[in-house]
Amino acid sequence: MIELKTPAEIEKIAVTGRFVAAVLADLSRRAQPGVDVMDLEHRARDMIADRGAQSCYWDYSPSFGDGPFRNVVCLSVNDGVLHGLPHPHVLAEGDVLTLDFAVSIDGWVADAATTVQVGFDDDVASRPEDPDARLIDSTRRALDEGIAAALPGGTLGDIGAAIGAVAAADGYRVNTGFGGHGLGRTMHEDPHVPNLGRRGHGMELPPGLVIAVEPWWAIGTEEIVYDPDGWTIRSADGSNTAHSEHTIAITEDGPVILTDGRDAPGH
Repeated sequence: MIELKTPAEIEKIAVTGRFVAAVLADLSRRAQPGVDVMDLEHRARDMIADRGAQSCYWDYSPSFGDGPFRNVVCLSVNDGVLHGLPHPHVLAEGDVLTLDFAVSIDGWVADAATTVQVGFDDDVASRPEDPDARLIDSTRRALDEGIAAALPGGTLGDIGAAIGAVAAADGYRVNTGFGGHGLGRTMHEDPHVPNLGRRGHGMELPPGLVIAVEPWWAIGTEEIVYDPDGWTIRSADGSNTAHSEHTIAITEDGPVILTDGRDAPGH
């Protein structure tokens, strides 16, 4: 069932979104060589407690995981891309780290993800010969294109087609098993938001729809494998991965990003 949000409800999600953006920015700055991944997890726990937010991951128990997640941020290193269960790991220069974070504030959820290259500045486009920088840049540009295609009266297929076109042009293959999703009162709501699609096909995008758009892919294969505990999803060939995500609202005036800390209503 798809529940459309009122402008007032979208503003409440935007409040959560600004916090999500702030946490991801803080953790990304702290992700330096010599830092243990678990330090980032505990920093996120402190920030959640200070804000009075509620983690969407702590009790998360999907069918594929071995018990509740029992952490507050997904942290995936190098070939890990989704649902990265934090484990002790000291970051080294050049590691590719994906941070995926979702919380609820006053009952409203926002969700976002970013991938960084440890020890390098965030201007990945300035390193065109670096395959990891190109990979990260590709998912960020795909996210921008997917959001730009999320127009009222358009379709889910428009979003998937825009994302998939970037992947194809850059030489990456897209896994269709996991994509974006609706959200609002819970982290995962209908509809599924594909990273591949056909323009003009799929559900029409009505004003009031709030969705997470999240392109992700690997340097090599689109095939995935799971860690033995059922959580961290990795590229099947061990190649590095990247993942970019924003929560957006479809409005009469077009898509509004709720998790970049700048474009949200009322900011």
